[in-house]
Amino acid sequence: MPPTPLPPWPAAPPAYGGILLREVTDADVDMVRELATDPYIAQTGTLPADATEQHARAWIAQQRGRHGEGAGFSFTMADAATGEAVGHCGLWTGELCAGRSTAGYVVAPSSRGRRLAADALRALTAFGATIPGLFRVGLYIEPWNAPSIRTAERAGYDREGLLRSYHRIGDRRRDMLLYARVLHSD
Repeated sequence: MPPTPLPPWPAAPPAYGGILLREVTDADVDMVRELATDPYIAQTGTLPADATEQHARAWIAQQRGRHGEGAGFSFTMADAATGEAVGHCGLWTGELCAGRSTAGYVVAPSSRGRRLAADALRALTAFGATIPGLFRVGLYIEPWNAPSIRTAERAGYDREGLLRSYHRIGDRRRDMLLYARVLHSD
């Protein structure tokens, strides 16, 4: 089955509470470099640990291309009041033809502890509900990651189960909790 084409980029930036989701831009270099100081982030994605400015700019270019290549929507999480970049999130649509997507989020270390990820996930989920044919958003969270579990639950996601040895992170396979939110049924 051919991939389902993505709808256009949102005309109005998705927002909830104190967070606005906007396109990733070159102005986000400092926030991206701060993300790269968290050793866990380098294990879970394409941003290298302790990224240089050049690494950060390459990662930004990669994120800006995600929509055009049909992978999904990659957003910078920005403080709605100041416009300051505080993190990153994405809605990944590889299973859009089946009505499913996955989401991910990360907050820069200096902005953690302010419940920004939950606001971003709420905005991302509300945006997902506008995508034709999308009825479910899933999250994969390691069982030890209590802050991410709290974020998922604050944003209205339900725990559905434990997936044993589900995903490779770093040098080994890890168990993942599956959380999901059903947006609407057929």
